[in-house]
Amino acid sequence: MTAAGAQDAEALALKPGTSWADAWRRCRTVAPEAFRDDRVLNLWDAGWRADGRVLPATSPVDGTPIAGPPRIDAATAQHAVRASLDQHRAWRHVPLPERRARVAATLDALAQHRELLALLLVWEIGKPWRSATADVDRAVDGVRWYVDGIDDMLDGRAPLDGPVSNIASWNYPMSVLVHALLVQTLAGNAVIAKAPTDGGVACLTLACALAAREGLPVTLVSGSGGELSQALVRAPEIGCVSFVGGRDTGAAVATAVADLGKRHILEQEGLNTWGIWNFTDWDALTRVIPKLFDYGKQRCTAYPRFVVQRQLFDAFLAAYLPAVRTLRVGHPLAVAAPDAPYPALDFGPVINAAKAKELHDQVAEAVDRGAVPLHRGSAADARFLPGQDTSAYVQPVTLLNPPRSSPLHHAEPFGPVDTIVLVDTEAELLAAMNASNGALVATLSTDDPATYDRLAPQIRAFKVGHGVPRSRGDREELFGGHGASWRGAFVGGELLVRAVTHGPAGERLPGNFPDHHLMP
Repeated sequence: MTAAGAQDAEALALKPGTSWADAWRRCRTVAPEAFRDDRVLNLWDAGWRADGRVLPATSPVDGTPIAGPPRIDAATAQHAVRASLDQHRAWRHVPLPERRARVAATLDALAQHRELLALLLVWEIGKPWRSATADVDRAVDGVRWYVDGIDDMLDGRAPLDGPVSNIASWNYPMSVLVHALLVQTLAGNAVIAKAPTDGGVACLTLACALAAREGLPVTLVSGSGGELSQALVRAPEIGCVSFVGGRDTGAAVATAVADLGKRHILEQEGLNTWGIWNFTDWDALTRVIPKLFDYGKQRCTAYPRFVVQRQLFDAFLAAYLPAVRTLRVGHPLAVAAPDAPYPALDFGPVINAAKAKELHDQVAEAVDRGAVPLHRGSAADARFLPGQDTSAYVQPVTLLNPPRSSPLHHAEPFGPVDTIVLVDTEAELLAAMNASNGALVATLSTDDPATYDRLAPQIRAFKVGHGVPRSRGDREELFGGHGASWRGAFVGGELLVRAVTHGPAGERLPGNFPDHHLMP
C-alpha cells in the first residue's frame, strides 16, 4: 500500500541525514566490531561473531529494507550461556566501585550517541522522534539513579549463582531492556539478552557494543524463542529469567521456571482500563486523551479500554471525540524543509504490516458482530511522503461495546484501537475493569474521593490512578502486576536490585510466586 494524497499541502521529504543508510554508516563508524557490511553480529564469549542465519527485515516506517536478526541455533545458544556463566563467576567478584565506574562509563557512551540510538529506534520500531529520544534518555537517567544509590541497595546482598537471561518485547529496547541489563550488571551479574524478533536489533547491538567496550559481561544473541528456550530459560547455568511479553509465551516461560524453581521476573500483558463513574471534570479528560495514544498504544501500560457509566456517556463522548480527532499520525522523519525540526507526532506505524492487518481485521470483525464505530481516523489527515509504503500504519479507531467473541473485548490490542463498555452499577464497573484477570495499571475517574478509596482496592491492577494515567515508572517507583499480568519478583526502585541478588536466608521477595503473593 502506498500513500496517495495523504500528506499536507506542503511537500514533505525525508529529513536530510536521517535515512537508514545514514544510520547504518554511522553504526559502522561508531562500532565497527559489531556491524558488518550488511548485518549485525551476535555477541557471546566476549566476542562478536558472524553466526546465525540473518532474516530479512523491513522498516515499519516505509518498508525500507533494514538489518534483520542473525538467528543462532540451540547448540550455539547453549555455548553462549556456558560462556556467560564463566563471565558471571569472574564478574561477581569485581569490587562494586569498579562495577559502578564501568556502568557509569557505559552511560556516558550511550548519552554521547543518543541521537544515533534514537534514529535506529525510529527506523526499526517506528517510534516518533520524541518517543525515541525519551526511550534513550529514560534508560540513561534511570540507570544513573541506581549508580548513585547502589551501595545501600546491595547492603547484605550478593549476586545470583548464574547470569540473568533477558527476553523482552520490541517496544522499549532502551528504557526497559538495556536499563535492566545495566542494573543487573551493576548488581554483580553477567547478563544475556535475546534480541526481539520483531525489531530493535541494531539499536541493541550498538548499545551492547558500547557496554562491552567498558568491560561489562554482556551477551546478545538472536533467535527463535521456541528454539532457544532450552538454553535461555531452562539451562541450569541461568540464575534468573527476566521476561517481558505476551501471556501465551509468558505462560510457557512461567511453567518452565516454576518446574525448575528458578528466580524469575515475568511481565505479561493485561487489559489496562480507565473507569468513569460519577465524574464531571471533562476538560481534564480531554487534555489527557491524546497522551494515552503515545506510540500508538504499543505500550504495556497503554489504556485501550474505557468503562463508562451509562448516564455519563454523552458527556464522555463530548470530551473524548474532539481530543481523539487531534491525533497526529505519519512518517516520523518527514519534514517540509531540510532544517525543520522532527515532526511532532502522537504516533507513526505499528510494528509491522502484519500487525496492522491483524488490527484492521479485528476491528472489521467486531463491527460485523455488533460493535459500534464511534471514530475512525483518516489517512488523508496523516503526514506521509509522496508514494511511500503505508502498510504498517493504522489510523485511530474507537468502538463501542465490542462483542464478547472479539479479542478486542478481553485482550490488549497493542495498537491505536480504543474500546468503550457501558455499565450501570458499581459491580458492573468493577467486573468490566477486571476483564483480563489482572493488569499492570488502571485509572478510575470519579469526583468523590471516598468512592475512589472504596473501589480502587477492588481493581486488579498493580497501580491505580485517581483520574490520572499510571506508567511503568522510573527510578524509585515500584512496578509489578496483579493476576495473570505478572509472575515472579516485582521490580522498580530497590526491588529490581533485590530481584537479581541473594539476600538473607529465607527471604521472601515481593511478587507473585507459585508459593506466595507478597505486595511491597
